[in-house]
Amino acid sequence: MYWWLALVFIVLNFSVRAEDGRTPIPQHWSFKTPLGTFDKKELQRGFQVYKEVCAACHGINQLRFRELEKIGFTKDQVKALAASYTVKEEEDADEEERPGRPGDRVPSPFSSEKKAREANWGAYPVDLSLITKGRGQGPDYLYALLTGYEPCPKDVTLFEGRSYNPYFQGGQISMPPPLIDNIITYHDGTLATIPQMARDVTAFLSWVAEPELENRHEMGVKVLLFLLVLTGLFYGVYQALWKLVR
Repeated sequence: MYWWLALVFIVLNFSVRAEDGRTPIPQHWSFKTPLGTFDKKELQRGFQVYKEVCAACHGINQLRFRELEKIGFTKDQVKALAASYTVKEEEDADEEERPGRPGDRVPSPFSSEKKAREANWGAYPVDLSLITKGRGQGPDYLYALLTGYEPCPKDVTLFEGRSYNPYFQGGQISMPPPLIDNIITYHDGTLATIPQMARDVTAFLSWVAEPELENRHEMGVKVLLFLLVLTGLFYGVYQALWKLVR
């Protein structure tokens, strides 16, 4: 009787999914398993991709320079990196800029939203600190987005200043393809292909969004072991009590 309602629901659901973009292909990530960990070499390469490519437009304001020590950078490297930036005191917008310090947040490339939009044809480059948490597909979505640029289909009218990416909602994105093969030279000699750079920077931004992930996994293992031991003790007490009752 209500078959037509079901048909309308299916059509509307398909339309929404189409507008949301193509579904990303699941990737294997070392940190996405229950006991997963981050690969520090991968994270260091990812930071290099961010710094040399993404940082021209996007910030990672939730990250402080000193936290990079957790992924293998030395104190001297972090200190030199921080000093290569100029920052203002967070609580005093009128203060003059000074060289960065390890305790500072990584500054955004633009001092205001207005300047960011002026430099990007009206589009506002989002802060990437939590980019991998913004979608249900997480790192799979970001990886697909970075590697998914395609020629625009003939039946699609591409707006001025837009690129076609089927993984982006609506298919039209203001950001031109950011990655080009060999656009950077990795310090460790890894070949800088588009898929490699996309994977590395996705892993790095996943760590920025969840720097405590490994600690959570470690704590989870300890809790499970504790519960197993406690269960064994309770079972032993249970057996001993039943012997006394009998």
